[in-house]
Amino acid sequence: MQNLSPDRIFSVSDSLEFEKLSLDIFNYQVRKCEVYERFVSNLGIDIREVKDLNSIPFLPIEFFKSQKISCSKDEPGIIFSSSGTTALSQSRHFVHNIDFYIQSYRTAFSLFYGEISNYTVLALLPSYLERDGSSLIYMVNDLISLSKHQKSGYFLDNHDLLKQTLQELKASESPTILIGVTYALLDFVENHSIEFPELIVMETGGMKGKRREILRTELHEVLCAGFGVPGIHSEYGMTELLSQAYSKGSGIFQSPPWIKVRIRDTNDPLTLLGNESTGGLNIIDLANVHSCSFIATQDLGKCYADGSFEVLGRFDHSDIRGCNLLVQ
Repeated sequence: MQNLSPDRIFSVSDSLEFEKLSLDIFNYQVRKCEVYERFVSNLGIDIREVKDLNSIPFLPIEFFKSQKISCSKDEPGIIFSSSGTTALSQSRHFVHNIDFYIQSYRTAFSLFYGEISNYTVLALLPSYLERDGSSLIYMVNDLISLSKHQKSGYFLDNHDLLKQTLQELKASESPTILIGVTYALLDFVENHSIEFPELIVMETGGMKGKRREILRTELHEVLCAGFGVPGIHSEYGMTELLSQAYSKGSGIFQSPPWIKVRIRDTNDPLTLLGNESTGGLNIIDLANVHSCSFIATQDLGKCYADGSFEVLGRFDHSDIRGCNLLVQ
C-alpha cells in the first residue's frame, strides 16, 4: 500500500499532488475494493491506461445501498448509515479508520471558520438524533465537545430554550454557530424570531419528509428574516463521503483541498463536462481511502473555474435504475 496516511491526504496543496494522490488511491482501491474492481472491469477499462485524473471512473453512489464498499476484509471501526425506512433504502459506509473522518471535518472546519473552540455550537437536528449511525451527529458531537462552551449542545424541539439561549449569546457577544436540519430551522422561525446578525446559521439540507421541498432562495429568505442574519450557510456532506464542503451564502460551495468536484453528462455518465455546464456531480473525496474516493452522486449541479460548485437538484430514481448490473 502506498503512503495513504491522513497526514499526506490533508496536507495536499496543489493540483499536481492531488492528481498523483488520486491515482495512488485509485490503484489501491481498484485492487482492494472488490465492488469497485468489478465495476471498472465491466466498463471495459484497462487500469493500466488510467494515467490521469480525468480517466478515473466514478462509482454510482447507489452501490452503497446494495453492496459492501470496502477495501478491507476486517470488521469496520464504525458503520455510518443514511436515513431510510428499510435496509434496502439505507446507504452504509464501512469506516475502517475513524481518524480519517475526524481529521477531515476538524481540518475543514478550521479552514473555513477558524478554531472551533472560539464558538458556541448549537444543534437543531431532531431527525438525526432519532436514529443510529449518523455521520453528521458524530461530527456535531465532537464539535460541541471541542467548543468547550457551557451553552453548546442540542435543543431537539425545545424552541423556547433555543431562543432564550440565542438571546443570551447575542447579549454576551459570543461567536455562535447554529447547525440545523432544514425543516427544524423552519419550524423554529415560524413561531420565534430574533435579530442576531453575527449568528452563523448553517443548514444541513433536507426536509426528511416533514415538509414540502422549497427552492433554496425561498428557504434562505425565510431563514434570514427569522434569525435576522444577512445570509444562510450550508454544509454539503453525505453518508458516503468522509468530507464536507461549505457555503457561506448564495448556495455556492467551497471544498477543502482534498475534495474536487467534476460534472458528468447526464446522458453519458462516463463523459465529463466543462465549467458552468449543468450535469451530475462527481465527487473525489481523498479521505475515503478505505472505501471508494470516486463517487458519482445523485445530485445535479455545476462547477466554476475557481473550484466552487453549486447544487441545483437531484436525479429522479429512474435515471439511476439498473446501475447494479455493472457489478454483476
